[in-house]
Formats: sequence, C-alpha cells, structure tokens
Amino acid sequence: MKKLFTIAAATIFSVSVAVSMAVVAAENAVPAKSEKTFPANSTSTLTIGEFIDNPKLKPILDKYLPGFAANEQVGMARGLTLRAIQSYSPDALTDDALGKIDADVAKVAAP
Repeated sequence: MKKLFTIAAATIFSVSVAVSMAVVAAENAVPAKSEKTFPANSTSTLTIGEFIDNPKLKPILDKYLPGFAANEQVGMARGLTLRAIQSYSPDALTDDALGKIDADVAKVAAP
C-alpha cells in the first residue's frame, strides 16, 4: 500500500511539474518572425466593403489603389480584406502599398 501511495505521489508530482513547465513555456512564447500582427483597423481586418462605404477610408483606397473601388468586379470581394486577396493581385497589392494604406488608416482612426 505504501509503495502504491509513493508511485501515485510521484506520478502526480511529475504531472504537475510538466504542466507548470508547459504553462511557463506558453507564457514566454515568442511569435515566429513570419507571424504578423495588425491593428484593429487595417488592410487585414477591414473588409473592402468597409473601405468603400466609409467616406474617410475610401480616399485612402483611391490614393494607393486608383480605380480599385470603381472596378466592376470589386462587388464580389466586398466581404474580403485587401490582405486576403493580395495573392490574386500581387503586383497592385504589394506589401508596401498595403503598409502605406495601413499607416493612413491608423491616422484616420487616431483620436
């Protein structure tokens, strides 16, 4: 009986140490360099429809992507973000262009 108690106690201790180590590792985890974070209002979070419908954001879209909002096919993508469709038009939707749009959007959203 004493041996069974010792084994059970050792098992519980080992599990609690493993769980504690996992929690510490998760708390100290550093995102991979390929992971990008974006502000709440950005080309990764705002839909194309939100850009077009917002009188403060549409001029930004027109500034960096002239003619984009007027394109006949844009209606099909209204529910998508610019980042989501970037791979379909990489020449126009470059990281540089989207970064500039994000910077201007941040100025509009700032108090």
